Amino acid sequence: MTEPAPRSRRKRMTGKERREQLLDIGRALFAERGLDGTSVEEIASAAGVSKPVVYEHFGGKEGLYAVVVDREFERLLSLVTEALNSAIHYRSKLEKAALALLEYIEEHPDGFRILVRDSHGGTGTGSYASLLSEIAGEVEHILAQEFDRHEYDDRFSPMYAQMLVGMVALTGQWWLDVRKPKREEVAAHVVNLAWNGLSGLESRPSLDPRRRRKELERLEKRAEKAAHKAEKAEEKAAAKAEKAQRKGRRDDASEESADEAHEETPEATPRH
Repeated sequence: MTEPAPRSRRKRMTGKERREQLLDIGRALFAERGLDGTSVEEIASAAGVSKPVVYEHFGGKEGLYAVVVDREFERLLSLVTEALNSAIHYRSKLEKAALALLEYIEEHPDGFRILVRDSHGGTGTGSYASLLSEIAGEVEHILAQEFDRHEYDDRFSPMYAQMLVGMVALTGQWWLDVRKPKREEVAAHVVNLAWNGLSGLESRPSLDPRRRRKELERLEKRAEKAAHKAEKAEEKAAAKAEKAQRKGRRDDASEESADEAHEETPEATPRH
């Protein structure tokens, strides 16, 4: 008589593995239904455990939610901060930061939905507003350096940082649902608006038409001065290149004359 095969025992998860499983399940449920629309029973059922296991690891759904939010907060903040610090040129910083946000949205849509739609200040340190504030602080530091270089009033760099971050963040929220066009194209258009807006920045903007005319006149004079300076630099470079060419031609001519003189010199007759 054949003995029955022993039942295969399902491998029991370690505490760390169970915690990660609950976080993954919680993230998906919170993204779909929100904190208020998700119950501990649903989380436990999806994980194949009893409710006390959820309470043991997180103390309840609020504790689980807080950890999920904090993790996504740190993940996105790290990606954007790294992007801002990885480039040297200011336009490249903006390009990389916009791409980092869109890549995060594409690869972690549940995490972004939670940050944007369901993040509550009392559930953890990582609310969406505080996330944007952190990123704006990084951008403010960069803008302050650029403002000093162009002699703009750096008192307004915090305000411009909020504008830039808000523009990119709201575009990301819109793209979360539509997903068209591709992320690289969206980033290119965001940078197009942001960079060209910064490039044409007025140092003393005003809604008063008379003040605007004066500011435009000042900018035109500044542009003319810059163009004149560039023209002089080009003329100087051209003159330097022409001088080098003339010198080269003279050197070539001298070498040719020396060669001809050498060829015309009769060979000495040997003495007997």
